[in-house]
Amino acid sequence: MRFETFIAFRYLFALRKQSFISVISLFAVCGVAIGVGALIVVIGVMNGFSTDLRDKILGVNAHILVTSLRGGMEDYRELAEEAKKVPGVIGVTPFVYSEVMLSTRSGVKGVVLRGIDPTTSDSVVSLSKDLISGDIRRLKDTEGELPGIVIGSELAKRLGLTEGSLVNLLSPSGRSSSAGFTPKIRRFMVVGVFRTGMFEYDSSLGYVSIPAARTLLGFKGDVVSGLEISVDDVYNVEAITKDLRERIESFTVYVRHWQEMNANLFAALKLEKSAMFIILAMIVLVGSFSIVTTLVMLVIQKTKDIAVLMSLGAEVRSIRRIFMLQGTLIGLAGTVIGYCIGVPVSLLLKKYQFIKLPSNVYPVDYLPVRLEAFDLISIGMAAFLLCFLATIYPARRAASLSPSEALRYE
Repeated sequence: MRFETFIAFRYLFALRKQSFISVISLFAVCGVAIGVGALIVVIGVMNGFSTDLRDKILGVNAHILVTSLRGGMEDYRELAEEAKKVPGVIGVTPFVYSEVMLSTRSGVKGVVLRGIDPTTSDSVVSLSKDLISGDIRRLKDTEGELPGIVIGSELAKRLGLTEGSLVNLLSPSGRSSSAGFTPKIRRFMVVGVFRTGMFEYDSSLGYVSIPAARTLLGFKGDVVSGLEISVDDVYNVEAITKDLRERIESFTVYVRHWQEMNANLFAALKLEKSAMFIILAMIVLVGSFSIVTTLVMLVIQKTKDIAVLMSLGAEVRSIRRIFMLQGTLIGLAGTVIGYCIGVPVSLLLKKYQFIKLPSNVYPVDYLPVRLEAFDLISIGMAAFLLCFLATIYPARRAASLSPSEALRYE
């Protein structure tokens, strides 16, 4: 064991004999531990919230959206074949989009209506996985039967609908008559109920087949609103979108990916995460100030010992290293204890989800947690760095002592 390490450990374990300094050092360890633990839990929640929100958004929406600049898209089949040739694309499906009114005996509600192809939609959206009752295959139009519709769980709860219930959809594309404007109305049967966990989607979204949507909205011919595309790597979507744009540049279409469509939301979440990191790091900073206090008082108390060591030949840098090592050990102890607090609490929150959130206020109904290695390492390094910086002043003060002055009155 090195000379400096031996002396640092001796001083550290001797703190229990000096009760006042021992209490201050205990506060320093607790401050660092609480700060590190709080950082781990809060950053884990921020990561979980961002990831869960992203997964829910991408479960309902496509990774890439292709829409026509002329309104309806007639050459969508040819465009879909070209899109499938782009490396990274794993699914392509057409869709029809509009806003309609859904009416029942229990009330009226505005809904976002999406016409989908049940045979290809599973490769792009997670509707089949989100179903709590019914089957999307029943959306296929069958001659002599009412067309089917799949609605969100909150919408079904609000209007008292279950599988097999009948609803009326009112389209804005009606017709003018001598009596005025008459909206187009068509009856549908509820063939499924889905739940994504996001109140906004579960309360205002409905799925029908593409032919049923065309009939309701008055589309003429084989026309859709656009194409939805899924990719194998959601973080590489920008490069895939660029390749897709080059391949289909001959078509008059507009291509956007999920990062562009939700840029403001995820930028706000990233800013909140950074702000919370800075705010909670202040707790660690307070703990590091306690380390300064501990070491300064220890230097004052150990002035005679320091003078004796320097008289025996100890170098200035050795004295500095002793106190820097001692403060670093205090910070290391607090950091380790913080990990022992933060990681188990985060794992318990993740497993049992005992903190519930109101689903009509937040996009998720529980507190999600996601621990990432990079964040855990960053938190540990930041805490350790702050504690190390806190040792510089007391260590320099100890090293600047003059042996003759310290021992003059001894």
